[in-house]
Amino acid sequence: MIQDILYGRFLENPYYRFIFIAFAFYILSKIVQVLILGNLRRLAKKTKNTIDDTLIDSTRKPLIKFLVLMGIKIAVNVLPFSETVLTNFHHIINTLMIVVVIGLLVKISDVLLNTWGKHWAEKTESSLDDELLPLLHKVVHAVVIILGIFFILGEWNIDVTGLLAGVGIAGLAIGFAVKDSLSNIFGGISIILDKAIKVGDVVKLDDGKSGTILDVGLRSTKLRTWNNELLIIPNGKLANTTIQNYKKPDLSVRGEVNFGVEYGANTTSVKKIVKDAIKTIKTVIPNSTKKPIQVLFLNMGDSALEFKARFWVTDYSDKFSAELDATEKIYNALNKSKIGIPFPTRTVYLKKE
Repeated sequence: MIQDILYGRFLENPYYRFIFIAFAFYILSKIVQVLILGNLRRLAKKTKNTIDDTLIDSTRKPLIKFLVLMGIKIAVNVLPFSETVLTNFHHIINTLMIVVVIGLLVKISDVLLNTWGKHWAEKTESSLDDELLPLLHKVVHAVVIILGIFFILGEWNIDVTGLLAGVGIAGLAIGFAVKDSLSNIFGGISIILDKAIKVGDVVKLDDGKSGTILDVGLRSTKLRTWNNELLIIPNGKLANTTIQNYKKPDLSVRGEVNFGVEYGANTTSVKKIVKDAIKTIKTVIPNSTKKPIQVLFLNMGDSALEFKARFWVTDYSDKFSAELDATEKIYNALNKSKIGIPFPTRTVYLKKE
């Protein structure tokens, strides 16, 4: 080899040309690594996020491998092999290049999903992100690998039409088998994305069940009732039900108390007495235009004049106690003002024959 170099016959040897071209692409890959990726890394350090730094670091080795394989693919053409041998060499090298690209796509997907998952996890207290992210990693990996396998089979001129048909039928069968699980998974995702509920919210479902959300998982949501009972509700069912969220749009909520007074009572005096009684409750919001204290004369009932008292409390958790307090204060105030609170009566007339 040294003699060939000295006499200028180095590149006349096809094997030397093969080594030269492959080595040249290896040097090119190092230049790309130092100049291009080095400059990109310096620019990435100036940004606030770290995703670009991670992407550059994760693509460095696959890019070098790809360039080296590209050089080998070009260098193989100078070797004195038959067409069949060269074709097989190209198939092998192309297969290795596809494998490198698959590895690169897997790494990029991991970086993007981890970054997105971290950003998402900071905004939610549920365990959905802890369960969903590993699943997404596996799904993306599987999709990339399957596509890579199809490209490799295509590279070797293997007909994948029958295989695709079989995969489609198998996917359809699996879809029917796990449709309930998929419904729960997509239900959980829609709940999080819609921001309808989150951990800590107090909700009431359309079937009357109510309580505090303990966790929103991948397949189910945990609800603790007021009796300290744990309800595990499938997300598919929860996503299709009406949910009353006591924490939205804000924590304030309106309380109501129904009461009745005897016929003959002055309705104006009744309203004033009840309003003054409700104002003494500490948790009740002071009377305002948007959130007033109201006493409504609703109906002349069979045995009483029927009223409804309405008031607002600052926090939904105070509603029940405020309604109890208001009921007691209304009764005492009316009783003190000598306004009777009748009980149901019925007059029966007997006709004497």
